Amino acid sequence: MKKSEKSSENKHKEGAGKGIRHVEDAASFLNEQADLAGDYGQPEDLYDMWGLGKKDSNITGRNSRTLISLIAAVIVTAFLIVSIFVILPKVLPTLFRGTNIELFVEKEVNLIYDDSYRVVNKTVTNVLERPDVTSHRITQVLYNEPVQVIDDTDEVYALIRTTDGIEGYVKKVDLTDDTSSVEPDLHEYMLVISETGKNVMTHASQGTLITQVMMNTVLYADVKRDGVYQVSLPGGQTGWVGSSGVIEIAPRGSIEVVSSRYFVSSALSLVNATYSENGITKQGISINGLIYVCSCVNGIAMPRTTEEQMQAGQEVELEYDVVTGDLLIESIMPGDLVFLSSDFGSERYEAALCTDTGTLLMISPARTTIRLREFTADSDIASRIVAVRRVFSD
Repeated sequence: MKKSEKSSENKHKEGAGKGIRHVEDAASFLNEQADLAGDYGQPEDLYDMWGLGKKDSNITGRNSRTLISLIAAVIVTAFLIVSIFVILPKVLPTLFRGTNIELFVEKEVNLIYDDSYRVVNKTVTNVLERPDVTSHRITQVLYNEPVQVIDDTDEVYALIRTTDGIEGYVKKVDLTDDTSSVEPDLHEYMLVISETGKNVMTHASQGTLITQVMMNTVLYADVKRDGVYQVSLPGGQTGWVGSSGVIEIAPRGSIEVVSSRYFVSSALSLVNATYSENGITKQGISINGLIYVCSCVNGIAMPRTTEEQMQAGQEVELEYDVVTGDLLIESIMPGDLVFLSSDFGSERYEAALCTDTGTLLMISPARTTIRLREFTADSDIASRIVAVRRVFSD
């Protein structure tokens, strides 16, 4: 055998050891692929089947389409935000107006007080007959109470009119021109203080004292938590009050009228308070002032002056013993307003409140405090009674 033939044969054997297919093996491989096609289908042309071409494998083309998609997403997101926060708030109130779906109804705001009104920013302040600190006190007005200014030409005092029509002079420094704290439609709750006094604090817990408010003070609140309210104060401030000793009603609501025993209970909380002519708080109170605040917190709007209170409610026909002619004190019931001829030259009548049969809450003989005094049919007190009015029933 020639050397070249041996070399060729040796190379063939070496290739076979390295796994290189012979010609006949390649043909066999093609046959195997044909058999596999029967199981998995024929190869497909991606361009014909899916519309893919060279540009689909181009990186620049994909980046352009990604940018367009991103811009479209931003536009859609912006549209949704504008729809939710701008368009819907304007459209939904119109759609749901007149229905019971109040979540979407825009709250109607009707302001009560114009720029002629002021709000009291002191716990209580005097209403005087003249713009003079020594003048006679007509009544008092409470913290956060609105008053209308009639004349403010005086440097120190403003002539005002209370919401129940009493006119007099109040110190300007005790008033603020911001009426937002008394506008009902700007708030969620109206609160009436039913205790003799209550603290307003800077925080819901462990705050410092802002001011103290008295019985019949009206405050408006926007936040209600467990046991506390956040209230609006004159001058744009806010504070917190506890829920005990507070009556919560709707901003334009009114207190439900209760029985006479609740009225008497409110009055008894002021027993032994210091007497002060025409005063309306525990810091200094009169009987007519006591009747005024205790009636209001129990659902009946009462005038402030003794003369007007003598016309309130219904007249009680007094009964007398047919034999002795003495007054039957049982005819005067707890809660009745009792008016007596005055022992004091400056007053025609003196007011009292019946708290129990034969017991009156009235001025002490020394005119220093409000005291409980018992009386009998033949006592001097009974002989002085000129009228009895019933404003609360059982």
